[in-house]
Amino acid sequence: MIETATGPSIELLLDINAAFNARDVDRIMSFFAEDATFLMARGPEPKGRRVHGQAAIRKVLADRFKVISDMRWDHIEHFVAGNRAVSVWMVTGTSADGGALNYQGCDIYEFRGDKILNKDTYWKLVEAGGRL
Repeated sequence: MIETATGPSIELLLDINAAFNARDVDRIMSFFAEDATFLMARGPEPKGRRVHGQAAIRKVLADRFKVISDMRWDHIEHFVAGNRAVSVWMVTGTSADGGALNYQGCDIYEFRGDKILNKDTYWKLVEAGGRL
């Protein structure tokens, strides 16, 4: 008998979110494929910062949680279509230098079975004034 992996589901997205909100890097990494890619919302390239592989993603997340120890994602909506999924959320937190996070954003996921193959994060930039 051939065993097939399940795909993404709303329940899986909620489990991933719970791991992120617990800032439990080991638990978070259990959801990522070994060869996963994480495109962060900010970075030196138009697509953000590209982080590839479990070891690199683990380091980035551990470093982030040291700087923003109360980071939290409150989900608004989820969508699943085949091996792709989207989570829309509000992220809040306070950085070590006192700066506040309060952004709406989303993650666009691609899964291989029930493991994250690609995670592409976007969030709104909040600016005062009349910039377009």
